[in-house]
Amino acid sequence: MKAKVHIHHPRKQRSRKSGLPPGTLVLIGEVKTKNPRLTLIDYGPSGLKELELEGIQELRDYRRQHETLWVNLCGLQDTELLREVSEFFGLHPLAIEDILNTDQRPKLDDYVDILYLDLHLHRADNQGVISTDQISIALGKDFVFTVQELSTGTLEQVRQRLRTDGSALRNHEADFLTYSILDAIVDSHFFVIEQLSERCDLLEDEILNNAQPEIQHRLHQLKREITQLRRNFWPLRELLGNLQHIDSPLVNPKIHPYLRDVQDHVIHLVESLEDLRDLIISLQDIYLSTLSHRVNLELRTLTVLATTFMPAALIAGIFGMNFKTMPWIEKPEGFILAMGLMATIALIMLIAFWRRRMV
Repeated sequence: MKAKVHIHHPRKQRSRKSGLPPGTLVLIGEVKTKNPRLTLIDYGPSGLKELELEGIQELRDYRRQHETLWVNLCGLQDTELLREVSEFFGLHPLAIEDILNTDQRPKLDDYVDILYLDLHLHRADNQGVISTDQISIALGKDFVFTVQELSTGTLEQVRQRLRTDGSALRNHEADFLTYSILDAIVDSHFFVIEQLSERCDLLEDEILNNAQPEIQHRLHQLKREITQLRRNFWPLRELLGNLQHIDSPLVNPKIHPYLRDVQDHVIHLVESLEDLRDLIISLQDIYLSTLSHRVNLELRTLTVLATTFMPAALIAGIFGMNFKTMPWIEKPEGFILAMGLMATIALIMLIAFWRRRMV
């Protein structure tokens, strides 16, 4: 039994913000975690300290020991905690509002002393169910503040690199950490592309072997998912391009080659999605052609049967006329002769159809 495959889209509630002043904190999306989780990583070439914070006061009381600070908030339901942590780092009220709007396109905003980035993370489980989460990144001079809807494990590989003594990530500043986070997010999408490709291959086999009516719905669903992913990747490519050309002291020109590498990965993802979209269109054409061919075969079979029995119906109609003087009517063998004539004509017609490869 095949699992139902789709992208989960939270029910957006934009109407809740209607009439409210700019900067009003309203979560547009669904609550994906029960309790928010606030973590801190203080790191530099000389070492690393990692903490899980109970609240904003513990963050305010913390005394930094290293050059760069990475604070991550997982969960959006506690808007007050989000506001307090964001204000601690000096985020603009509009940036805080954007964090809570999980239905916007990837973008980059320059607030002079802070760069704010919004992007989406798509995940595919083993059943092929694709989910979409928003990740917000605030880059400051010596800190990075990230906000996730849900802990997905994507950023854990970045934490593992930080925990490794002597890693290159420890020897760089906050902008390199931002690059590493972007790289991890983008690379995680290759697994999603593989899942989509496998589903396309599966649908292709089903269409060629035994096309069922529900395949049309599955093709449409898959095409919609690919379109949604492509819609999110296009502005991400633009975001990375703007990040390379932005005139900001927060981004060291030395990381531009790394950002270009991530941008190349995004371009590769977009091209892969375009290939998959073209494949879906081809599969839809193949499905319709297969369906049409199947209908034609059935109609041809019905036509052959109807044509084969036409002479028999004609003979039966003639001998069924209410006349007393007709050949074979009075003869005992008349019925057998009439049936034999019908069978002979039907056999001749079937042989003719067979020679024309119609049966």
